[in-house]
Amino acid sequence: MQETPKQLGYFFPAEWYKHTATWLSWPHKEASWPGKIETIYKPYCQFIKAVSEGENVCINVANAAMEVFAKEHLSNEGVDLNKIKFFHHPTNDAWCRDHGPAFLINPTEKKKIIVDWNYNAWGNKYPPYDLDDVIPTLIGEQLNLPVYYPNIIMEGGSVDFNDSKTLITSTACLLNPNRNPSLNQKKIEEYLFNYYGVEQVLWVDEGIIGDDTDGHIDDTVRFVNTDTVITVIEENKNDDNYSLLQHNLKQLHGMRLLNGKQLNIVELPMPDEVIWEGQRLPASYANFYIANNYVVVPTFRSKKDDVALSTIQQCFTDRKVIGIDSTDIIWGLGSWHCLSQQEPAV
Repeated sequence: MQETPKQLGYFFPAEWYKHTATWLSWPHKEASWPGKIETIYKPYCQFIKAVSEGENVCINVANAAMEVFAKEHLSNEGVDLNKIKFFHHPTNDAWCRDHGPAFLINPTEKKKIIVDWNYNAWGNKYPPYDLDDVIPTLIGEQLNLPVYYPNIIMEGGSVDFNDSKTLITSTACLLNPNRNPSLNQKKIEEYLFNYYGVEQVLWVDEGIIGDDTDGHIDDTVRFVNTDTVITVIEENKNDDNYSLLQHNLKQLHGMRLLNGKQLNIVELPMPDEVIWEGQRLPASYANFYIANNYVVVPTFRSKKDDVALSTIQQCFTDRKVIGIDSTDIIWGLGSWHCLSQQEPAV
């Protein structure tokens, strides 16, 4: 029987760990941004420009024509194309956090592996997803890295990590019967231990309104250092998110880390609600991405944008926090963290 990544000394590092690269899948699915996809390329390329100032950016594209199209948009935003690498890996959609590779490292041996979780487009909501499902293996082949297969559904946006073997997730997502109906919480934790190399799993219950992922943690609670989390709260008691996020907050206050310490909890406001064509979108400042040089935060033309940026900046002494307008991007029901996946250095 094959040894698990944990048995071999591998673990998934915190997002603030130094990156070799950031992986993306170029957006092309018009159904994800119906009537609006042409508006997302400018902010998307602004995101790539910011990230590429501190690391390479690897982009999955369908073919040479899509690569040319991408380079044109990137050049228009002043991106240094020497920092961009293209891979002809066709995808169904753009959400690389969820269909991309999970990179684990063994710092002692200076080695890296990929875990290829199964992927079913958030409970079979948006078929087809066959191209997305094989992306981690294709990248493993390109990088000549070993690939491990847990053979259960798991999305990168459903988990977040500190640098001391603790993972936080949500019951709303991981215990949803549309993912792994035959597995209970204890069984799922065993997979998280063995294939992410963690030793502790913390659970909150709720996601935010409008989130089609059934409650991904990267819209609600994020580690910003070993023992500190940022969690979104809704200040308006009449808002549908208010009681959900208060419930999560109460759970966080009751949690203890492996060393027995309580979590430091930083409260982050939710933006004013973003509505498009009558649909409430899952706008959240927690969907930020920690790159080597910046923390890139989605903003929503809200009066709360500046407060959110200031709050997040106070959590990061070693990186500048910047906001990039995500008002059009969020029509696809995700933002910067959902679109990106880090490749750590070893």
